[in-house]
Amino acid sequence: MSRADEIFIQNCKDILEHGVWDTDREVRPRWEDGVPAHTVKKFGIVNRYDLREEFPILTIRRTALKSCVDELLWIWQKKSNNVRDLSSHIWDSWADESGSIGKAYGYQLAQKYRYPEGEFDQVDRVLFDLKHNPASRRIMTNLYNFADLHEMHLYPCAYSMTFNVSGDTLNGILNQRSQDMLTANNWNVVQYAVLLKMFAQVSGLKAGELVHVIADAHIYDRHVPIVEEIIARKPLPAPLFLIDESISDFYSFTVESFRLEGYEFHPLTTKIPVAI
Repeated sequence: MSRADEIFIQNCKDILEHGVWDTDREVRPRWEDGVPAHTVKKFGIVNRYDLREEFPILTIRRTALKSCVDELLWIWQKKSNNVRDLSSHIWDSWADESGSIGKAYGYQLAQKYRYPEGEFDQVDRVLFDLKHNPASRRIMTNLYNFADLHEMHLYPCAYSMTFNVSGDTLNGILNQRSQDMLTANNWNVVQYAVLLKMFAQVSGLKAGELVHVIADAHIYDRHVPIVEEIIARKPLPAPLFLIDESISDFYSFTVESFRLEGYEFHPLTTKIPVAI
């Protein structure tokens, strides 16, 4: 049984049974028909995934690994904020006529800063420290730049990563201000599990724990029946995650560098509406 399934099911049950609804408030998100998109939420959820035990992908519904990785590379490797550099259309609703999502996500990672050792952007600073300063407690990235928030078409949801080396093992904490549990929870978990494995491999380390901290974990009102259907399913065994072990340069990874072996999942035919 997949541990990721167990965590997701418990999170969703907790939200549905003990969460707080915002139906008494004005909310920003809207459904495609213009109706306010209300949620039921829990504050302060913390989940731990041990990547040494299994890869944390859901089996009670499919999570598309290649699409997840494509977006991950768009942000962390291409450091792009233009949807024309992305293979999917998941960001189209937030892009302007030029394809830009403003000074968000990849844009922030690409900004260079001067250090005593030289000039680095946030990603290259992590890569440098993992190799040269692995005992550092300052290896982290942050996308939530207050000076640029007004020029972001969407404030970062998953906004910071903290990396920590213990012995020969790389662990990470993903901080997220807001999480749409149905559409994005396992998507983000899979992405940052892959990212941790990428950084670990090119730094000569082993990937250990991914800790996911969610401030506002919510389920949208129109998602409730779909979530109830999914969490009633019986989880299947977690698949084997395979990475191209010949790659030693972070910027040499491609979508094809990763695959799953033995990935079985329950199909979901219901179309999931997305609140904007």
